[in-house]
Amino acid sequence: MKKYILLTLISTMIFASLGTAPILAEESGDEDKKENTENQLNLAESAQSAILLERDTGKIIYEKNAHDQLPPASMTKIMTLILIMQALDEETIKLDEKVRVSENAASMGGSQIFLEAGEEMTVKDLLKGVAVASGNDASVALAERIAGSEDAFVQMMNNKVAELGLENTRFQNTTGLPVDDHYSTAYDMGVMAKELLKHKEITEYTSIYEDYLRKGTEDEFWLVNTNKLVKFYPGVDGLKTGFTTLAKYCLTATAEKNNMRLVAVVMGAETPKKRNSDVSQMLDYGFARYETTQLFKQNQPVTKLNLIKADQDNVDIITEDSVSILHEKGKKLEDVSTIVKLDNDLQLPLKKGDKVGVLQVTNNNELLSETEIVVSKDVKNANIFTLFKRSFEELLKNR
Repeated sequence: MKKYILLTLISTMIFASLGTAPILAEESGDEDKKENTENQLNLAESAQSAILLERDTGKIIYEKNAHDQLPPASMTKIMTLILIMQALDEETIKLDEKVRVSENAASMGGSQIFLEAGEEMTVKDLLKGVAVASGNDASVALAERIAGSEDAFVQMMNNKVAELGLENTRFQNTTGLPVDDHYSTAYDMGVMAKELLKHKEITEYTSIYEDYLRKGTEDEFWLVNTNKLVKFYPGVDGLKTGFTTLAKYCLTATAEKNNMRLVAVVMGAETPKKRNSDVSQMLDYGFARYETTQLFKQNQPVTKLNLIKADQDNVDIITEDSVSILHEKGKKLEDVSTIVKLDNDLQLPLKKGDKVGVLQVTNNNELLSETEIVVSKDVKNANIFTLFKRSFEELLKNR
């Protein structure tokens, strides 16, 4: 278990008290309350499994069988997209880079953008193919480019599942095409969506309703978003649909209104109309009843890093994600405090984005949320000259 050094107690903010209306009774351990909540709310009537959560806090507003293991179909591509966006951040691939399509990628069935073996397409267009049209061929082409093979990429997917602490998800491919031992849950898909949305630019792709690939050529291909709510529900700008005969109709959707972003997941709906209706009802409920108060923006500095053996002082430590509190409309929290805790065993060198601790949000000493904080730039070991200079300055200061 990690030990932490308490660094900073950031200012306490006063709000009015929080109501207790149904934010997942399961978390409180009150089974009667859970039963009453489920009886009162029937937001996802058609779905086998569903969940509604607020993105910044991860707070669950509604659930139905959220931990049941079910086939996720093409919602699998949420994890595929996480690793694609991560590779772009790390610059192991670039948007304007051309990827040569393999026989394996071109042979994918199901939804596709009809890639030809040997064809070259930019990462940006392949990303559109995945995010908008749910192209299985585009997913495999990018997976092979990033990891060398689809199998190696699938291993990366499952490693990321473990990193996120998800215990009810297992992937066998990048696409969601039917295969044994390939499953997830509404809850796990919600957590993956939350992770994907850390990459804010992803909604630039998932919000596209229609576009073209190979525009102006004889092979021009019309992309139409499989998520119709992008066009018909104000504020929806992602994320991913899914369908197979076994999985039925699935959707992980996200919408933002009044600076609050919700994530809604439906699995196993009978028809696309019912799937969209279930998601719409959950979003309607969340936006009608709740609001957020933002405490920190993503990448906002919360403290400084000063290590004796580092090559530089006062390096910003920033939030990996935006930090907010969720409350019912008209009811706010009292005595909200934020506490920065840095790991006490940090080892140099550190790379930009390395996790160095957590930012805790508490209310009356109750932990509301915990957000990882990261170093804002590379920090290397100081050279001998720098260490000598510091020692000399410290000596003069203490004279």
